[in-house]
Amino acid sequence: MSSVPVAVVTGSNKGIGFAIVRALCKQFPGDVYLTARDPGRGQEAVAKLQEEGLRALFHQLDIDDLQSIRALRDFLKEKYGGLNVLVNNAGIAFKEVHDTTPFAVQAEVTLKTNFFGTRNVCTELLPLVKPYGKVVNVSSMVSSSALGGCSRELQQKFRSDTITEDELVELMTKFVEDTKKSVHEKEGWPNTAYGVSKIGVTVLSRIQARVLNENRKGDHILLNACCPGWVRTDMAGPKATKSPDEGAETPVYLALLPSDADGPHGQFLSNKTVRTW
Repeated sequence: MSSVPVAVVTGSNKGIGFAIVRALCKQFPGDVYLTARDPGRGQEAVAKLQEEGLRALFHQLDIDDLQSIRALRDFLKEKYGGLNVLVNNAGIAFKEVHDTTPFAVQAEVTLKTNFFGTRNVCTELLPLVKPYGKVVNVSSMVSSSALGGCSRELQQKFRSDTITEDELVELMTKFVEDTKKSVHEKEGWPNTAYGVSKIGVTVLSRIQARVLNENRKGDHILLNACCPGWVRTDMAGPKATKSPDEGAETPVYLALLPSDADGPHGQFLSNKTVRTW
């Protein structure tokens, strides 16, 4: 078993994920795994970094596929005995204003990956995170604006310091069901599937940090959610204000917090700054 520290970035063959891998290759003292659904695209991305003189390793990962997540889990367990840094970056977005896909379909597909897929990765990989490990869930400032678009009742639930993961899953499931019945606005939801999916990621991060405090206090694991900003990627388009490397700055900052840092933990950050939720 290798004693080399190991970092994994989900959805990292392009965009912000790729930029995060690039930065970690330069700064993280161990093996960095670039993951992608499509092995061909993943290997291509690794080769691109190699041309820059950087060494990333590849492992297939489709966060929509539990078998794929478990294969990565077993590999990390066997080869490294765990994991030091996990960056949950994989996500999707419809062009909500211009996309003609029915909203209920957008809701189901977006939440399947951004919330439920990310949660499945956490369920399988968080137990592997070693003491002093770092977990970064890439969310979005859109989660804040979407929260503002929720009914007071929903806002209270999503801001609660005692909400459980099961309760959060129930709420995310309800959103999808409400869109299918075309009652989501009546039920107090905002009109953004991406925004709701990222509320899920931000709140999930708060819950996970709390559970780590309860169950693994002495392990000094720091887990946070963050917004990379508006970044020029396939997802956000060419008009966005930040380059992918700039978008990677906050996730990388959180992934590389020093081992003696006791925070941030359970927070939501953008531009390396804790934001109120």
